[in-house]
Amino acid sequence: MTDLLARPVTRSRFQLGKNRKENHPWEIRVVKHPERTQSSQFRAAKATAKLILAELADADAELPYGPGPWEMHHGGSLWVKTEEGGGGWRMYRARVGIEWSAQFCADPEKVDRLRREAAELISAFPLTLPALDELGYKRARKLLDTPIEDADGVEAWTDSLFNSCVPLTTPDHSGVLPEAAGEHHYPWPIKAADYFRYDDFQLWVTLPDGTNAGVTPVGRRGSGEGELRIVHARHGSAAGDAVAEAQRRHMMAVVPPDSPIALAAFEQQIPRGARTAAGPLHTRRRAATGGARGGTPR
Repeated sequence: MTDLLARPVTRSRFQLGKNRKENHPWEIRVVKHPERTQSSQFRAAKATAKLILAELADADAELPYGPGPWEMHHGGSLWVKTEEGGGGWRMYRARVGIEWSAQFCADPEKVDRLRREAAELISAFPLTLPALDELGYKRARKLLDTPIEDADGVEAWTDSLFNSCVPLTTPDHSGVLPEAAGEHHYPWPIKAADYFRYDDFQLWVTLPDGTNAGVTPVGRRGSGEGELRIVHARHGSAAGDAVAEAQRRHMMAVVPPDSPIALAAFEQQIPRGARTAAGPLHTRRRAATGGARGGTPR
């Protein structure tokens, strides 16, 4: 693959590192998924979330992760009502979300902390519980007030409106690269940038060995720097090993501006046919400046 540059975090000079190659064969058995039915808790939560999203759409209000169609992600969805009217709904993320399958290793005492934190947040928005009552989600108070002490309590919280209803599109929810990076498969600190990056920056790229990586610029938008930092790569790949080594040495795994990786990531910010990503910003179309898709600099 392309040479990787290692850059100490305390220095501005890049130092050329060596190529890394290694194969890690593995094997896994794919089995039939057990039959899974939706709990009454999840059916009620999902129905309520859809009503909330409909109110937001009717009020032409901002949606948490853009327009649907949505799937409901067990990602720690703390819905609150901030003002009267359909546009008054907001969704905050809990400290952590509990994925459905993760409930089976969840300590009730630790989950109860999430309940208490949710109750504290929602108490700061007194319109919330009455509004949920009006939408038919009358179990909200009991969920927030009942200590979680066993697996039944964990299950009820996991499938509740306060955990299970982060509205994501299918690609953002469960997509796999190279088509899309879903939250289920890629680290949240990297995936989160998909919701605030500039539209003309490609966060996820295909590496020369066919694997995929998450990348970020090394400088501000318009700085002219065309190097890229690899912030996520598959474990066991050359890039993944380089990222791990860089982390151990308090350095960064960086690719040069003339690499195919940099050219792909900055493709919409450089002239057509350019051989380097370094140089003045050249926008081919207007980039997003806000909302769910604005932000990562070049």
